[in-house]
Amino acid sequence: MIRLYRYGDDPDRQIFARQAETADVSAAVKEILAAVEQRGDAAVLEYGRCFDGAAPEQLEADAAAIEKAREAVGEDFLQLLERAAGNIRAYHAMQRREGFEIRRPDGVILGERILPLRRAGLYVPGGTAAYPSTVLMNVIPAKIAGCEEVVLVSPPTCGGEIHPAILAAASVAGADRIFRCGGAQAIAALAFGTETIPAADKITGPGNVYVAEAKRQVFGRVAIDMIAGPSEILIIADGEADPTEVSADLLSQAEHDKNASAVLVTDSESLAAAVQAELERQIPLLPRKEIARASVDNNGKIILTEDLLQAARIADRLAPEHVELCVKEPCVLFEKIRSAGSVFLGRYCPEALGDYYAGPNHTLPTGGTARFSSALSVDDFIRKTQYIYYTEKALKEEAPDIAAFARREGLEAHARSALVRFDREVIQ
Repeated sequence: MIRLYRYGDDPDRQIFARQAETADVSAAVKEILAAVEQRGDAAVLEYGRCFDGAAPEQLEADAAAIEKAREAVGEDFLQLLERAAGNIRAYHAMQRREGFEIRRPDGVILGERILPLRRAGLYVPGGTAAYPSTVLMNVIPAKIAGCEEVVLVSPPTCGGEIHPAILAAASVAGADRIFRCGGAQAIAALAFGTETIPAADKITGPGNVYVAEAKRQVFGRVAIDMIAGPSEILIIADGEADPTEVSADLLSQAEHDKNASAVLVTDSESLAAAVQAELERQIPLLPRKEIARASVDNNGKIILTEDLLQAARIADRLAPEHVELCVKEPCVLFEKIRSAGSVFLGRYCPEALGDYYAGPNHTLPTGGTARFSSALSVDDFIRKTQYIYYTEKALKEEAPDIAAFARREGLEAHARSALVRFDREVIQ
């Protein structure tokens, strides 16, 4: 049963603690990365046979495979993908930004250019669990950013093919190339490049512990979006909230992973008791009841507070991936929430809206990192280049200041490089 805490009575170390099963796979991942860097496609296929039980005849999925997948999922699902993709495109299109330029009266020009990454590498989990929503959420912002090439990798099933829902979503979203490989070996391929799979400038997308560790190890060689942790939801609810709906929303994240975190923060003792009972009723009805059970028992919490303002402060301290405000005046309470990946306002805004359909991205910071990081966006697929132009007169006027600053830092060559254009004696 989900644990109940009273904020102020129970120790903070219990209220804010989180249990998670961790496995140290760093050595194994390091070996996989080295093998792929040295042996390319051969290593990718070898690890595919070992871990996925499949070695496709060719790594790249061609147009025929994509068309076959579209036929397999059916027209109704394709139209659903198109509707969701339309919402996601409309939202992310608003994130596009332009550079700027400052022209001073003395002829100096200062500016910033916004340029897309040349190649984005996107990882999508596959195999027995297919997440076409992840395809849309990663491919679409990369395409809107203007990446020259968007490359997608996903592990094949035991039959050697990527799940048709993933291939269909990739075609709807506009992925340029799709490869049948997964795990740490796929991250290595995107980082280093192989004979078949091109190296990317940035790798995004979630995965298992091997994928997460591989992203951690290749960071620096390529950019990554984030190291995704277990899913999280925190619901702030008042006494008028429906316990059946609140419980269903908590379980929407608990069913993801045994280490997922589902937290209710409320100022209503009656709601807390009702949710405790309702969770026990709903969990056995879920297809993934074992996962949800472990998540609720290990990391589930109900935290009783004095009022909703205190609840908002707790949410900020936890800085969770998802925050639902199931309260009478959600927009008022929203002003008090500063640290959250995505916030869902009101009683008719379940977190699943964000996962699939509304438009904002579902790739969000976890593990408290919402204190300093943000949802995946178009910004993740651009880079900014600064530029400077000075006239001779402008530099002559400012060179003494530049030299003084440089000498304060003990960097004489810096100082001389500013002064030498007007006084050769500084290098004598």
